[in-house]
Amino acid sequence: MTLRVALIGYGTGGSVFHAPLISSVPDLRLAAVVTGNPERQEAVRARYPDARVLAGTDRLWEATGAYDLVVVTAPNRQHVPLARTALTTGLPVVLDKPVAASAADARSLAALSAVRGLPVFPFHNRRWDGDFRTVASLAGAGRLGQVRRFESRFERWRPEIKPGWKESADPRDAGGILYDLGSHLIDQAVTLFGRPETVYAEIDARRAGAAAPDDVFVALAHPGGVRSHLWMSATAAALGPRFRVLGSEAAYTVHGMDGQEDALREGRTPRDPDWGQMPPETYGLLGVPGDERPEPTLPGAYQDFYAGVARSLRGEAPAPVTLTDAIAGLEVIEAAQRSARDGRVAEVRAPGR
Repeated sequence: MTLRVALIGYGTGGSVFHAPLISSVPDLRLAAVVTGNPERQEAVRARYPDARVLAGTDRLWEATGAYDLVVVTAPNRQHVPLARTALTTGLPVVLDKPVAASAADARSLAALSAVRGLPVFPFHNRRWDGDFRTVASLAGAGRLGQVRRFESRFERWRPEIKPGWKESADPRDAGGILYDLGSHLIDQAVTLFGRPETVYAEIDARRAGAAAPDDVFVALAHPGGVRSHLWMSATAAALGPRFRVLGSEAAYTVHGMDGQEDALREGRTPRDPDWGQMPPETYGLLGVPGDERPEPTLPGAYQDFYAGVARSLRGEAPAPVTLTDAIAGLEVIEAAQRSARDGRVAEVRAPGR
């Protein structure tokens, strides 16, 4: 059975990521796109002529029987309201990250999801980055020995501020780089090593006129002794390694970014040959000083997120990402904010504390 998908939003998230990935999964069909922007409406018609173009969500909610899944890729402050409406009208949801501006809002959404018996799938596509898949494989197979430190970076050189809600200091917008790139970095660290016990963070707005954080460091102490050091920045004039993972037996270091985002921006999709493959010159190094060798990067596979959503909705597999996962990430972000504000290590608070 092919599942009919309605996509809310056709900005960068909708046009570059969600629509091409949905259309690449045989079990899904992009049935409708909601956008009020005339230029984006024409872009949808040109690339996805079989999809209905809806100017607003009212028309979507009036015809929920025509769809099996709603994907929300709107500005952050609209995530929870749109997801709640989808659930109350009887539709499961894929929700872009961050799922909410606070852990409390995400928990309220989880409660509604449970009452309605409908899932919410957070879109944490970076779990399917090729380099991250390689790190997970190496760690899982014991090829690093006992992992002691996990270093991860999303660094950019963007000294000029681009106006928009992502630069907003209003907490309801969940703007700034900690919510944007940090959501990915934290999710990857927690996926590998579990929910941290404590967090230390340095959160700064470096660029002239910046209201939202653009340069952040977060350190996580996981159970078992693993420490994650995470950097995210728009002001990095020199880029560090994407991953440096230090174990008791070996280390793995890789530079550069997974190529799937650039490929999607160029109009390619996972249906193209060699999707997700990285060239040998970009491979990371595995080993110890004096004995390091290239380690082939596993293929990136963003399409596997949506394939997993389809399997989950058919009852064939668990969710590829759960709302509980996203709540844990938001709890870490809030601990990081407390740490930076108070200038000390903060505990990751469990619900109700």
